[in-house]
Parts: sequence; C-alpha cells; structure tokens
Amino acid sequence: MENIFAKRLKSARIMKGLSMDALCDIMGHIVSKQSLSKYENAKMLPDSTVLIALSKALEVSVDYLFRPYKIEMPSIEFRKKSKLKVSEVESIKEKVRDRIERYFEIENMLDINSDFKVDFSNITVQRAEDVKSLAHRLRREWNLGEDAIGNMISTLEDNEVKIIELNVSTEFDGLSGYVNESFPIIVLNNNFTAERKRFTALHELGHLLINFDPSLSQNDKEKYCNIFANEMLIPGNQFIRQLGAARKDISLQELIPIQKQFGISIDALMYKAKELNVISEQRYRTYCIKKNGNPALKDMANQCRYSKEYSDRFERLIYRAVASEVISYSKAAVLLGTPVHELKANLTFV
Repeated sequence: MENIFAKRLKSARIMKGLSMDALCDIMGHIVSKQSLSKYENAKMLPDSTVLIALSKALEVSVDYLFRPYKIEMPSIEFRKKSKLKVSEVESIKEKVRDRIERYFEIENMLDINSDFKVDFSNITVQRAEDVKSLAHRLRREWNLGEDAIGNMISTLEDNEVKIIELNVSTEFDGLSGYVNESFPIIVLNNNFTAERKRFTALHELGHLLINFDPSLSQNDKEKYCNIFANEMLIPGNQFIRQLGAARKDISLQELIPIQKQFGISIDALMYKAKELNVISEQRYRTYCIKKNGNPALKDMANQCRYSKEYSDRFERLIYRAVASEVISYSKAAVLLGTPVHELKANLTFV
C-alpha cells in the first residue's frame, strides 16, 4: 500500500507540474519537503489531516492516491523538435496515464471489451505510394468510401481507438501508443483548430498502423504519416475531381468549399496539389513565400472553417453507468474529475 501511495503521490504532483517546494507552499507548509520526500519514497505515510490536504492541493481524490495500477502504459516519445519543458513533458505523461486508467476502469465496470481489428504489420512501407495504399485500404475496411469523413474523432472511437484530449501548451501536438500492447490510444491537444486536430489524429493513427521499412529516417516517417493523414482526409482521386489534374494557379475561393467539406486546412490542400503534381514544386514554394509575406493572405489561409470536434465517449460511458445504477454519483464524479453537485446538475433523465 505504501508503494502505491508513493507512486500515486509523485504522479499527482508531476501531473500538476509542481515541485516539492511548490506543493509545500500551496499547502501552507503544514507538511515539510522532507516529509514529502519520505512519502514519495515509500518511507512514511501521512496522517489523515495531511492526506486530505494533499488531496485538495493536488486536486485528486483520496481514492486516486491509493488506486492500484492496472494498465501497462505505452512507451511515450515526444517529437525531437518539441519545445516543451521537461516538467511539461512529465506532466502530460501523467495526465495521459490518469485519463487512460479512468477510461479502462469505466469500460471494465460496464463489461465493455475493446477489439481493435486493424493490422497492417505484414505490409512494409517504403514509399509514399505504399502509404496511400494503406489509407485507401483502411477507408475500405471502415466503409468510408471516398467521401468526406464528417466527425473524425467519432469515427476513430467507433473503430475502437481511444481518444484523449488535453488542455495543454500549444507546443504539444499529439502522441499515440498501445496500452497493454493491444489497445490503441491517441492523445490530442484540445486547443487546436478543428482542421489541425483532425490532421493530427490521423497523423498519429499513421504512427500506430504503419510498419515502416527500417531504412527510413525519422523525418521520412513523419512525412509519410502526414501523407497518410492527408490521403485519409481527402483521397487523391476525389481531390483531382474537385480541382483538375493540372493547374497553373489555384484560387483561395476554390479551396475554401473543399476545406469546409473535408475538414482539411488550406495548407494541407496546397501540399496535396503539389504532391499530386496538380501544381509544380516551384508553384507550391511560391504559395508558401507569398503566404508568409502577406499577413492578410496568411490570416485567410489559416482561418478555421470546420466545426470543432470533441471526444465524448468516456463521458457518455460514465453517464450510462450512472443511469444503469452500475456506479454511484460520487464514483462518477471521481471518474469525471468534477464535484458531485456539478455532475447532478448536468444529468437529466428522460
């Protein structure tokens, strides 16, 4: 029990982005840094007064501080160019762990067994065309055709990919991995535009599914995941039907309706035009230079024009469990991380 409490306490402190000194300050120094160190090293347990104070300061339940670990976290690697501070990286990791644990807990309570069926491990990707073929195959397996995907997050969740959204620094894009080596998760930054969030979700899905040739560099892998995301959002055949096979110039007024329909950014559409040879490499570079040198054009090109999407499956499962009397209001509040009175205020039986 002491070992569990020690790990949970440290996780909760890191999740809040607090040093031991900062935690002592928040608690009004009712506990010393030395005592905190002993708690986190499983050398001592706090009394009930300090335990409750720790719970309040860290904004976690007492139940959380003694909850056994039941899942095996994936190896989480952040992009090498990430500008996040070490403390921010560690905080995100702990937030992901906490959300995953709560997600699996409510599924277990409802006797829900996830079964992710997509397996492309026998296909080795070496070229961009291989990536596009995988995107087309996945669209077929998920019965998506070549039409626009209305709600990307719901589509992923309907196909047993767990989506976790965090309100964190905009320096963080997203990450992905397999929990217990079987259950895929994708973590997204909730502060991004709808188009960027959709693209990032599919980019991370690429990392989950694509079996890259060992000779490919990390830059190649990132590039191919971008191509996978782009092809999933708007298949090449559909793109050419919309704009034609060869163009000298493309107007913003042509791209905006496609952006609205397919939920893909203007930048991603222009990149696809270059990648499909609809426009030349030089014409694409001209677009990038022109956009970066013209604030008005940059604002128009970067404008979000697609309805924002949110992951709501976890929350829906909790309300389902309450309505089915599987869990109590207090347990539901703990899982949601919200006060009981707020949960009751949001809950309406029909």
